[in-house]
Amino acid sequence: MTGKLEGKLAVVTGGTSGIGLATAKRFVAEGAYVFITGRRQAELDKAAGEIGSNAVPVRADSSNLADLDRLYDLVKTEAGRIDVLFVNAGGGEFAALGGITEEHYDKTFNTNVKGVLFTVQKALPLFRDGGSIILNASTATSKGTPTFSVYSATKAAVRNFARSWILDLAGRHIRVNAVSPGPIATPGLEGLAETEEQARQFKAAMVAGIPLGRLGMPDDVAKAVVFLASDDSSFVNGAELFVDGGFAQI
Repeated sequence: MTGKLEGKLAVVTGGTSGIGLATAKRFVAEGAYVFITGRRQAELDKAAGEIGSNAVPVRADSSNLADLDRLYDLVKTEAGRIDVLFVNAGGGEFAALGGITEEHYDKTFNTNVKGVLFTVQKALPLFRDGGSIILNASTATSKGTPTFSVYSATKAAVRNFARSWILDLAGRHIRVNAVSPGPIATPGLEGLAETEEQARQFKAAMVAGIPLGRLGMPDDVAKAVVFLASDDSSFVNGAELFVDGGFAQI
């Protein structure tokens, strides 16, 4: 590693598995001190153990404002500032138009939109001017997907947050960018299918639409997030960086 984040204080939400965990590991390897969040203590403790001594696990649900207050109170006490924020926590479930319930809508928007908004807004008093915020969006921001419209709409909102917030934060020179992963081999992807056979068929169909011919790995996304977090991307602002093997580009 090259120390691209040496001395930086980072927060990664949803850092217990998949993209969030891979990114937290990369951040620490590049010299950062990282707070990770998750909703389940056992998974948090396991993830922190994998990351190493420069990771602090904090149990928090990003859609719960009291949990976010508790997270940032701890960051303030232990570190006093934030240099990098990776807003990764989120998720989705399939629901076709005609069968979408209010519960499905509320759950998805609360996590993926409300959670993102207040994760960023509540971090601002601690944020160092000139810092970097990275939002985890999705190729769903620019592709139609059957039975996935609610999730896709939340990610389109996240993508526009990046465009709008660079104007709100221009005076502080805080950069806001979105990373948009394509199909990535994560527990979240596995969880979209109800059976192993469904999962196999689902992944095979996705791979067939990826020019590179494979699913992405969490570390593929993590490396892109490190770029957006570091000074290597110092003139990249409001952008959407696709990490999708070409999936959304054809």
